Amino acid sequence: MLTDLPLIVTLAMDEMSFLVLDRLRRRHFPPLRNLVPAHVTLFQRLPGTAEPAIRAELAAACRDRPPFCVACGRPRLLGRGVALAMASPELLDLRSRLAENFQPLLAAQDRQPYRPHVTIQNKVAPDVARSLAEELEAHPQQLRLTTAGLLLWRYLAGPWQPVEAYPFAGAAGALRFPPAPPRPTSAPGNGEPM
Repeated sequence: MLTDLPLIVTLAMDEMSFLVLDRLRRRHFPPLRNLVPAHVTLFQRLPGTAEPAIRAELAAACRDRPPFCVACGRPRLLGRGVALAMASPELLDLRSRLAENFQPLLAAQDRQPYRPHVTIQNKVAPDVARSLAEELEAHPQQLRLTTAGLLLWRYLAGPWQPVEAYPFAGAAGALRFPPAPPRPTSAPGNGEPM
């Protein structure tokens, strides 16, 4: 049943920044495991049973909030992968306010301190991850992405299903979900969001 499946909230970003980050992700993420597009996650596991309340909260949070910029920061080694840190006081404020309102719904992972990032590589050997982190450190990404709103997804034990887009007030153009990477013919499932 769809209402039993967890929900994920990500930040919608401008198309050019998305293309740069998604290209990096496609280049460095193991293809059989790359089931979702590049993203900045705000919440990784909200209960699908609370979907109506979550939808209402996201709509209210975006209604009067203007788009803002997020700076792409230094690479962060994840052990078996690499992420690019994202920095924005507006993003931290938005996530904090939503977390406060979602408090009874938050899973343990979403109760942890929030460290926004885009995962570029995961599930590789530690030396491969270390090599990419060093490469990205030597050639930093000079990105300032512009936000457009929030995206709500349903977690399907690997891939994500678009649910609804919530544009920020005055965001330019229609808010669209980014395309998923091409589906691999077979992928080992691990049952966890990426």
